[in-house]
Parts: sequence; structure tokens; C-alpha cells
Amino acid sequence: MHKIILLIDFAEDYSKSLLKGITKYSREYGPWVFCRMPLFHRETMGIDGILNWALEWEADGIIGQLYNEESIAKITKAGIPLIAQDFKERFTEIPNITGAHHETGAIAADYFLKKGFKNFAFYGFTDIVWSRERAEGFEESVSRAGYKVHYFENQNARESEIELWYYKPSSLSQWLLSLPKPIAIMACDDRLGQHITEACRHSRIRIPEEVAVLGVDNDEMICELSDPPLSSIAQDAEKGGYDAARLLDRMIRKETACFYDIVVKPMQVITRQSTDIYATHDDFIASSLKYIHQNIDKNLQVDEVVKQVPLSRRSLEMRFQNVIGYPIYKYIQNLRIEKFSKKLLETDLTVFEIAMELGLNDSKNIARQFRQVKGCTPLEYRNRYLAGK
Repeated sequence: MHKIILLIDFAEDYSKSLLKGITKYSREYGPWVFCRMPLFHRETMGIDGILNWALEWEADGIIGQLYNEESIAKITKAGIPLIAQDFKERFTEIPNITGAHHETGAIAADYFLKKGFKNFAFYGFTDIVWSRERAEGFEESVSRAGYKVHYFENQNARESEIELWYYKPSSLSQWLLSLPKPIAIMACDDRLGQHITEACRHSRIRIPEEVAVLGVDNDEMICELSDPPLSSIAQDAEKGGYDAARLLDRMIRKETACFYDIVVKPMQVITRQSTDIYATHDDFIASSLKYIHQNIDKNLQVDEVVKQVPLSRRSLEMRFQNVIGYPIYKYIQNLRIEKFSKKLLETDLTVFEIAMELGLNDSKNIARQFRQVKGCTPLEYRNRYLAGK
């Protein structure tokens, strides 16, 4: 029976999902005994105090957020297998629970580009790997589309917390007021996404009409407390926790000497009010997009969209292609697949039942379209993200 110390932030949804994956593995291959150690122990006990506790308790392994190489060296020298959760930078001497951060940034850029935005911004930290790499992935995709990214980056988390409301107007509010509108902003995580929504409300900037905001982690408490509710990119942290537990198990049993990082993959954008907008000055396209999104749960056809505007089908399709970058039928298909994939992950409905909910009577056809967009079958997609293996 392994004794495992967990030194992570138990208040975050991301960390809670990691814990779900870790405990799932322990139930299948344990049981394990856990010591949940809140992060304040890092400051009150110090690394020496944590290490003394681990040795006295006879801990078999540790998963946690650690500050520096010195902390890592002390624990590994004591012979305790250790996996670090992404905190500021990745460590080279031990495995990390990290993320596909460039991919996450690219997903955010693609999401906004499909909505027709031409102005983009990023709000994050310069000294934290997951923020920096999300910004890089975001900018790379935006640049390929021919646009540039405006930046507001704090040096550290403490500065960003203090500056919001202790100084009026804050430099964050000034930055938001200076940006071209409408603009799509990616925040490095949900907490900073809520900073944006609060600063916009303070400066009377309309969301999502002037500023659309997208966070990362889909922390439901933060997203729903935000005014308006915050859209966010969900990550498969539960699978990351499961994979980390499996690696730690092998390290404890000395079954492997090859360390590798556990990479948490982004899953999909969860759309809430903060991005529920289509950035176009073409009223006909805006009306078409609004109708598509309001009726996507029906078996929507292009002819029905055409009826909403005083244009011929050919004229609307040409304008839609020029503004959005996709034919109408393709936009409908992609949106339907995103709705379909969300239901795959959030419900236990069968493929047929989900198709029925979306007003479709041909589950084989939707499965074929799903494979074209996602590169796998609906069941493979569900298993990949929910099996935890």
C-alpha cells in the first residue's frame, strides 16, 4: 500500500480533476493512502519541514507544486519518487504534469477566427511556462491568419491581484480602453479571465459586444461567478492525474528509470456569454450566424438560413465565405460536431440518442462527419478523454 503526499491547490477545479484521476488509479491498482497537504505548508513548514514529515510518515511518493531545483534535489536525495505539477517552469530532473499549452493557444485562436475577429489580445504572465506557451500558440495561429496580438503581461501573480482595484484607473483598465474594438482576448487561465470581465465592468466596456473573453481550465465556480459568465477551454486533467499516478506507481516499484512528462491535453471550448458574439459589421452575416446558433439543435439546412436575409443563396454564400472563411454548410457541420462532442463528454447518452437531441435521424451520417472533423469516431473520442487510461 503506497503512501502518497499531495502538495497541490485543492481549491482549483484543475487540481480537483487531477485528484479524480489519481484516486481512480489508486482504486484500481491500490489502494493507496493519501496525505493531502495544502500549499500553505510550503510557506509555513518550508521544504525541510515537508521532507521531515514525509520521512517520518514513510511516504512512498510525492505529487506537488514545488518552487525550485533546490527543493527537488532535497526530496530526490532522500530517495522519495517525485512528480511536479506545472507551477512556474518545468523541471528537467523529474517528471512534470504539464500541458499541451501551444495547442491550447491555437484552439483559442481558431475559435475566435471562426467568429470573424480581426483584433486579438492576450492577458497573462511573462514568467510562467503555461502562460507563456499559451500566448505563443495563440500568436502563431493569429499571425498565420494575417493579424497581430496585443499583450498585457504581468511579471507575477501577486502584481496582477493587487493592481486591479487598488489603483483607479488600473493599468489593466487603461489597456482595455486603448484596444481596438471589437477584440477577442485570451486570458492565460480563468482567474485572469475574470480579471478582464471585472475590469471591463469597472470601465463600462461591453462584453461580448466590444470585448470577447476566453479563459482556460473551465473552473466552473470562477466562470459562473464572472459577470458575464466566462467561456473557457476545458482540459483533460482527470486523465493527466490517472497517467501521473500510473507513472508514480512504476517509479515507486522501480519498474522504470525513464522519466517522461505527463501532458494534459485541451478538449474543447465551453462557450458562455463572454464570447457569445460574432465579430462582423455585415448585418446579413450576423443575422445568419445568430439564426444558425439558435437553431443548431434542429436538423438545420442551408436553405433555412438563406430565408432569414433578403439575399439570394449565391449572394449570401459568397458573402459568408468572404467574411467567415467557411461555406455555410461547413460552418453548420462544424458547429454541430462541437455540440455533439460536448454532449459526448458531458452525458452518457449513446451516439444515436445525441443525434436525436440534435434533430438528426441519421446517426451513421453524423458519425461520418464527426470522423472528418475530429479524426476519430464518436466513441473513440469519448473513450480517449473519459476513460482515464
